[in-house]
Amino acid sequence: MAIGTYAPDFELPGTDQAVHHLARYLERYRAIGIVFLGNTCPAVARYLPRLLALQTELADQGFTLIGINANDTIQSPADSLEHMQQFAQTQALTFPYLRDVTQDVAQTFRVTQTPEFFVLDQSGIIRYRGSIDDCPADAGQVQVRYGRDAALAVLQGQELAIAQTPALGSPLCWRTGSR
Repeated sequence: MAIGTYAPDFELPGTDQAVHHLARYLERYRAIGIVFLGNTCPAVARYLPRLLALQTELADQGFTLIGINANDTIQSPADSLEHMQQFAQTQALTFPYLRDVTQDVAQTFRVTQTPEFFVLDQSGIIRYRGSIDDCPADAGQVQVRYGRDAALAVLQGQELAIAQTPALGSPLCWRTGSR
């Protein structure tokens, strides 16, 4: 998915046992962060506090995060919906955490890593994709907060200074023969 193109609409089950539609989020929020996650990804574990802080900081400005787990559960059984529910509760997630069982959404977004971060505007246009910030290993060493900066620019109707960066993390676990 190239910057400036429409994100694919999706309908995915969440850890809250509801079905989530991207179109409904576009109706309610001015900017949406979509982050592909994995329950056992070390980079995701390091980024979770930063993601929770981002959700808290920008929620009242019309922003929401949506987490999506597309890892193949044959290769990574800890990424099943049941384990996602436990993960969401243990980590006290404050944003929806959705399961992409077929990996169709991840394939359409052309995700390669977990975490991989996207920012959409209210029209559903991808405005940013890549890394959450410039230092996955240590929050204290972050100098550029790409995801936050992109979300703020979208919320303020501004052009993004940086629209794409390499995603840093673990490779997404694809089903055998699906890629």
